Amino acid sequence: MKKFVTVIALIVTSTYGFAQDIDRLIQQNDVERIIKTLSADDMEGRGTFTPGIEKAAKFIENEYKTIGLKPMEGNPGFRQNFTMIKSTPVKSAVSINGESIPASNYAIVSKASFNWSNMADAEVATVTPDMDFRQEYRKYFTRGKSTLVIVDPKFEEFFKQLQRYINGGTAFKDAPIAPPMVLVLGKYDAVKSFNISDEVKRDELPLFNVAGIIPGKTKPDEFVIFSGHYDHLGILKDANMMQGDSIANGADDDASGTTAVITLAKYFKRLNNNARTLIFVAFTAEEIGEYGSTYFAKTVAPEKVVAMFNIEMIGKEAKWGPNSALITGFERSDFGPILQKNLEGTAFKFYPDPYTDQNLFYRSDNASLARVGVPAHTISTDQIDNDKLYHTVKDEFSSLDPVNITSTIKAIALSSRTIVSGQDTPTRVAKLER
Repeated sequence: MKKFVTVIALIVTSTYGFAQDIDRLIQQNDVERIIKTLSADDMEGRGTFTPGIEKAAKFIENEYKTIGLKPMEGNPGFRQNFTMIKSTPVKSAVSINGESIPASNYAIVSKASFNWSNMADAEVATVTPDMDFRQEYRKYFTRGKSTLVIVDPKFEEFFKQLQRYINGGTAFKDAPIAPPMVLVLGKYDAVKSFNISDEVKRDELPLFNVAGIIPGKTKPDEFVIFSGHYDHLGILKDANMMQGDSIANGADDDASGTTAVITLAKYFKRLNNNARTLIFVAFTAEEIGEYGSTYFAKTVAPEKVVAMFNIEMIGKEAKWGPNSALITGFERSDFGPILQKNLEGTAFKFYPDPYTDQNLFYRSDNASLARVGVPAHTISTDQIDNDKLYHTVKDEFSSLDPVNITSTIKAIALSSRTIVSGQDTPTRVAKLER
C-alpha cells in the first residue's frame, strides 16, 4: 500500500511539474497575438487562391523560422508547394420544366464545361424536409455521377452557405474530371425536363501547405504530426453586406487550430527532448475539399506516422464546460485513452465526439491519413450542433475565449508527451475500404 501511494505521488508530482513548465512556456498573451494576426481583417478571410492566404502563409513561415523549425525533407523552405486546377464559372443557365431558375437558387459543382439538354444526361435526386441535407450533399458529392439535386426550401440557410463557395470546383492537376452536380433550391412535384449549361474557365494555380519539423532525437523515422488548416472562406461578397461586413475572418475556424500548431511547435522546440520527429503543418484548402491535407498525405509514408493531432476550432467552451474537448473517432484507436492517461492529476478531460451524425472524423484534415490506417484524430471544442457563428462573418476574435484556447493547447501538450517521447504508440485505425 505504501509503495502504491508513493507511485501515485510520483505521477501527480510529475504531472504538476509538466504543468508548471507549460504555464511558463505557453502563455495566453502569445496565443492571443497569433490568433489576432491570423484572423485580422487585413488577412481578408484567408480564402484559397487569394492574397490573404499568401499573407497568412508568410506570417506562419516567419513564426516557424523564429522558433527554429527545419523544413521537411525535400523542401527548400517551409512551403510544401503543389498546383491545382481551379474551375471558375463564366456563364451558366438552369431551367426545369421550362421554368428559368434564378442564379440565387442554384449552385453548380463542375470542373469542366457541360450541357444537359435531356433527362438521360443526369440523374435526378430530391432532398426532402425529413432528410439530413448535409449527409445527402456529401453522398451525392462523392458518388461520381452527373446529378441534379432538388433541395427543399426548408434547407435554404445551409444551401446559401454552400452556394457561397462551391460554384465551380477545384481538382488536382492529374485528377480525372469528376461529373458535375447541380443543386436547385425549390419544390417540384416531378422533374419532367431540364436544360442546364455551364461554361467554365480552367486555370492552373499554386497552393501551399506550411510545414516544419523538429527532428527526433532517438526515433527520427517515427513521426508525430500536429496540424490545423489556415485557410478560410475569404470575402463573402454578397452574403453579409446588410451587416456591414463581408470578411469571413475564421477566427475559430481555424485560426484557433493554426495558433495551437505554432504554439506547440514553440513549446516542443524549447523542451528539445522529443524522441520522435515532430511535424507541424498548417494545411491549405480545407474549406474547399481538404486538398492540402490530401496532398500532404501523399508525401509521408503512413507506416512512419505514429499519431496525428489535428486541431480544429478550439475557440470556445465544449459542451462539458471548461477544461474539456472532444476527440473524433475516439473508439477507432486508443489515442484518446493515452491522452487522458497523461492528463491524470489535471482538471482537463477528453471526451468521445458526441456529434457522430455530423461524420466529423472524415470531415477534417485528419481524414486522408486516417483512411490509410494512421491513428489520426481531430481535437475540437466546438459545439457544432448549435454554433451559429460557423462559416459566417461573425467568426471573429471577439467571439472567442482565449482562456479556453490556451488551456486546450496546454492539455494537448501535456497529453501528447508519452507519444512524443516514444513511450506510447497508439493502435492503428482500421483502413477505410473503398
